Amino acid sequence: MTDKRPLLRAIFDAAVGAAHPDKMLHRHLPPPPKGRVIILAAGKSAAAMAAAAERYYLDEAGLPEARISGVATTRHGHRVSTRRVEVIEAGHPVPDEQSLRGAEKTLALAAEAGPDDLVLALISGGGSANWIAPVEGVSFAQKQQINKSLLRSGAPISDMNTVRKHLSRIKGGRLARAAYPAQLVTLAISDVPHDDPAVIASGPTVPDPSTLQEARDIVARYKIPAEDSVKAALDDPRNESVKPDDKAFEHAKFAIVAKPRDSLEAAVRVAAEAGYEVIDLGADLEGEARAVAEAHAKIARDARAAGKRIALMSGGELTVIVRGNGRGGPNQEYVLALAASLADMPNVAILAADTDGADGGAGKPDDPAGAMVDEKTFAKIRELKLDATAYLDNNDATTFFEKTGDLLITGPTLTNVNDVRVILVD
Repeated sequence: MTDKRPLLRAIFDAAVGAAHPDKMLHRHLPPPPKGRVIILAAGKSAAAMAAAAERYYLDEAGLPEARISGVATTRHGHRVSTRRVEVIEAGHPVPDEQSLRGAEKTLALAAEAGPDDLVLALISGGGSANWIAPVEGVSFAQKQQINKSLLRSGAPISDMNTVRKHLSRIKGGRLARAAYPAQLVTLAISDVPHDDPAVIASGPTVPDPSTLQEARDIVARYKIPAEDSVKAALDDPRNESVKPDDKAFEHAKFAIVAKPRDSLEAAVRVAAEAGYEVIDLGADLEGEARAVAEAHAKIARDARAAGKRIALMSGGELTVIVRGNGRGGPNQEYVLALAASLADMPNVAILAADTDGADGGAGKPDDPAGAMVDEKTFAKIRELKLDATAYLDNNDATTFFEKTGDLLITGPTLTNVNDVRVILVD
């Protein structure tokens, strides 16, 4: 079989490139206001989006530097150079002290905005962890612990964010309330299935349809350990999120500037141009990584039996139910499950990776984006006598792929439109 890794990487790079702020943000930026431009950014693309906005207002619109300020809170390692916007690197997926600092500075700047000012909120995936401002009575440590438990529970991102929003002073529309009466424009890069504005970074600038009761139900359903003060906060009507009839949204606009669907379509074009029949499963897949991998393995085996040459492609965000104490993320877990399931199948090549360049991991810039598998991998598994199922049962995909040499390391990509998964069957 011809080496398919360059093609797999070209497919992934096409998906990432379609969503980079330098390519698409400028055409969505609003005209300069009478007053100041206050840039408030959060997420893995925050610094890159802020830098692109600065270039537009300073270099193209010709605004004086004194009329531009802001703060961008991004994941550690995702800093880019800015001129007027302060960049704060903060924890992800688990918030840290810098997440607190970024959220407090953001709320303070929003509160300073007047009717002639533009508050430009630049939101991307990761914003939920980057901005953390616990409600009264809940400590930072308690909020951290809730976040860790949610990440390990296997709950979909929408459920996780429902709980986060009702324990926060910035999420669930509260940043919009802080910015009122300024003009508020939110430009978002979507990293969630179905592009729900209320779910992206926990919806800090949009109305929130979820309720305290739903947050309590999620905590109970997933058996999330919660101290009495957290339970009390979820019982307190003052912590209800901001609803559509609130005056906070009178001067607010929202637009998604990059979607997972756009990036998946860019990836599909590369596979199709390489001569593959593309089976596009959509950009909004959810589910447990192992279960999804098994379903995709069956499609791959059926295609082989029918003599087809296919590229099975999908986006979305999978979850992992943590059973062991290993290292990994949902993309690596998905690829490892496929490695176990398709080990006897020749002429197959697989990639699954997060478009932000980090699949789970320890919150470091060199965390793996995902993993790739092909016949060289299967040969290495036999040579090293590795038991893929045993590593899978310990949720230890990273260690497994370190041994086979198949981790995909990209570094921060400065965007985030969810995952890209590809199975090439020749």
